[in-house]
Amino acid sequence: MAKLRIAGIVPESVVDGPGIRYTVFTQGCRHNCKGCQNPQTHDFNGGYFVDTDDLFSEMTENPLIKGLTFSGGDPFEQPAPLAELAEKAHAAGKDIMTYTGYSFEQLLDKAKSDPATDALLHQTDILIDGPFILEQLNLELKFRGSDNQRVIDVPRSLAERKAITFEFE
Repeated sequence: MAKLRIAGIVPESVVDGPGIRYTVFTQGCRHNCKGCQNPQTHDFNGGYFVDTDDLFSEMTENPLIKGLTFSGGDPFEQPAPLAELAEKAHAAGKDIMTYTGYSFEQLLDKAKSDPATDALLHQTDILIDGPFILEQLNLELKFRGSDNQRVIDVPRSLAERKAITFEFE
């Protein structure tokens, strides 16, 4: 059981990754991207606390859920409880997609001294990295908002220690 500060959840989302997903919007973000879709998630004192076991229970009640998506805010501002939740979701056969304003390379660097960041990175299957850049807005991109954001195959990238992009079908 871990406490997590969130802005909210979407129990059945089709826009936050492939298939029907249980999406958790974390609270707290340092990036403050101009044109952010979720500016209400930036305040680290906003939102409310939930128990990750409760989120897991709710997610697994729905047999149609393919995976779990962490959005925000920035999930890597609270990596420990999310890593714990992701591990349980993996054990239940769900995949994990995480959005972050940090680059994969920044997260690798941070993971060297932060075990929680390392844990969440290792529990993530697909990472959408990089800040949203309004001047690079592209409405034709699948599951992301601006051209600079990458879709990264995290297990392959961790094995090769460099960002390996992933293409959605």
